[in-house]
This record gives sequence, structure tokens and C-alpha cells, in this order.
Amino acid sequence: MSSDVPEVDLDEAVERVRRMVSAGARRVLGITGPPGAGKSTVSAALVTALPPGSAVVVPMDGYHLAQAELQRLGRADRKGAPDTFDAAGFVALLARVAAQPSREGLDEGHDGVVYAPQFRRELEEPIANAIPVDPATPLVLVEGNYLLLTDGAWAGVRPLLDACWYVGVPDDVRVSRLVARHVAHGRPAGAAAEWVDRSDEANARVVAATRGRADLVVRIP
Repeated sequence: MSSDVPEVDLDEAVERVRRMVSAGARRVLGITGPPGAGKSTVSAALVTALPPGSAVVVPMDGYHLAQAELQRLGRADRKGAPDTFDAAGFVALLARVAAQPSREGLDEGHDGVVYAPQFRRELEEPIANAIPVDPATPLVLVEGNYLLLTDGAWAGVRPLLDACWYVGVPDDVRVSRLVARHVAHGRPAGAAAEWVDRSDEANARVVAATRGRADLVVRIP
């Protein structure tokens, strides 16, 4: 895909998802971007702008490997890198969501709900089966850093999305948000800044290289 990706503001992004939902059919929309870009903020704004029950957010972060497994693998010091997630499991979940039948197509006695995991920052661990995706929900927002990667199992993500939008924000704003986030979750300020510079920014460079494969860039202040 060309690197000349169209850019819109958040208001225009809201109008576009309203049109998606009004079309009636299930849509799976990726929201990607580097750490601290505001993916969760954009996803929450899109959900809030729609009628209740119209959208659900499925975060990639639910597929973080458990802390004990990261320690066993020697990857705990770079948690958040592409190889610290169960990418194949994430793809399998998206395949189930993409193939989810409407309620009218379900066998009697089956509600058709697909359950997704959720990453809990206060625990620094994923929690299984925490997010219900109802077959009647017309829009599934899939949020995560690595939706447009083409390496290994990650390559299976993009074909399962109807579209993928990249959240763009100035780097200085993004980095300050990341440091503040780590401090809020218990890291001393110096250690938070060091983690962002060493780990989060390495991951941000990986994600930034995928921007040209997005369908749209959503610019936020």
C-alpha cells in the first residue's frame, strides 16, 4: 500500500464509523499505532459516539504472555515487544470474531458469544474470557500496536480486518504520556523514562514502519 495515507481528525473518524454501523453488516476495524499514541482514547471515543451496544473493543494486549512465561523465556525486560505476545492465539480469536454468525444463524441453545481476554495494567497480567463479543454487535474495534506487521503469525491479522486505521500523534506528546503512564502504575520517574527510551521507543519504531499499510491516519492533538 502507498505511504500516502489519507489523514482525518477524530470528528471525521466518528462520522466514518457511524456510516459503518448504519450499513448493518458486521465490521471489524483495526485501531493501531505506536505505544502512547492514544489508541484506547480513539477507540473509547468511537464507542461513545455510537448507540449503546453498537461496538465492542477487543485489545491485542489481552494476548500478552504471562509474566512467569516472559521470565522463563528471558523476555521480561522487553515486555511489549512483538515476541512477548501470543500472536497466533490473537489471530485465532480474530478469525472466530470475523466468522461469528448472526443471532438468526445460531442453533437453539447457543448464544454465539465469543470471549476475548483483557490485559489488566494494575496486575500486569492478561485475564482470560473478560470481554464478551456478542454476535449482534455490528462493530468490533480491534486495538493494538502490531496489527499491520507482516512477520510470522502477525501477518495473519490484517486479512481479518475490514479496515485498519493508524493513530498519529506528535512524538513528544506520546513519550510524555508513556512516562506518566508508567509512573502511575508504580515505576519511579527515572525508571519510567529509562523503560520508555529503551523498550517502548524500540517498539514504536517497529510500529511506525507499518504506517504506510494503514487505510487511514487519525490525527489527534
